Amino acid sequence: MSLPLYHVNAFSSNAFGGNPAAVCILSELRDDAWLQSVAAQMNLSETAFVFDDGISISLRWFTPEREVDLCGHATLASAHALWKYGYRAAESEIEFHTKSGILTAQLRQGLIQLDFPAIAPVPVVAPAKLIELLGITPLYSGKFGEKYLFEIATEQQLLAVNPNMTELLQLPERGVSVTCADSSGRYDFISRYFAPWVGIDEDPVNGSSHCALTPFWSQRLAKAHLTARQASARGGDLSLQLAGDRVKISGTALTVLAGELLL
Repeated sequence: MSLPLYHVNAFSSNAFGGNPAAVCILSELRDDAWLQSVAAQMNLSETAFVFDDGISISLRWFTPEREVDLCGHATLASAHALWKYGYRAAESEIEFHTKSGILTAQLRQGLIQLDFPAIAPVPVVAPAKLIELLGITPLYSGKFGEKYLFEIATEQQLLAVNPNMTELLQLPERGVSVTCADSSGRYDFISRYFAPWVGIDEDPVNGSSHCALTPFWSQRLAKAHLTARQASARGGDLSLQLAGDRVKISGTALTVLAGELLL
């Protein structure tokens, strides 16, 4: 048996930018152990598994080490693959049934727009050891779900963050987003995201963290429409809109490899 498999860069039109995801189109449901083994074999930050039973489209996301409940870039990559390779009409809205509920994808002005839940961060006193290992002086410390969000003062400080991942793994965390305002005027804010606890030292472009970054910066800047840059080595751009309790996350995608999974 062979299954269609696509390697897609999300949130970038650069063949060497954005966040790569594998998208596997299933012809039948597979057990969790098989899905996890494929994700480990792909060894990308996320592998998305799409299954259309003729009634609804299910979507699941796996890092090389575990399944996650929400992933932005692999959802965007999945929508791109379904439209580009004829699984869905290019102008049609896609509803994905996921562990985080129904997530939709639409084409809007040349961008893929995702509809995700907004997760406003809650101020907290963060663990001193976590702040020490990140080497930052937060202006704000908050949590969204099990993950931390830190605001710091400058882009220079953001780019200088270089934590020891082995030491970070000794802490009982899930993910860390570090952000600051953009001084160039091109974006409203920039960020980086670290998640060695789920097998991703630094995520090139993390869509789900923007479910928290969007309401955070929307309140800070008093605007609903935002532009963002994830300042990883690969980098990626996001257009964002806060719409009540939802976040519209938009970006581009590019297929860099199309083939078959012979498993």
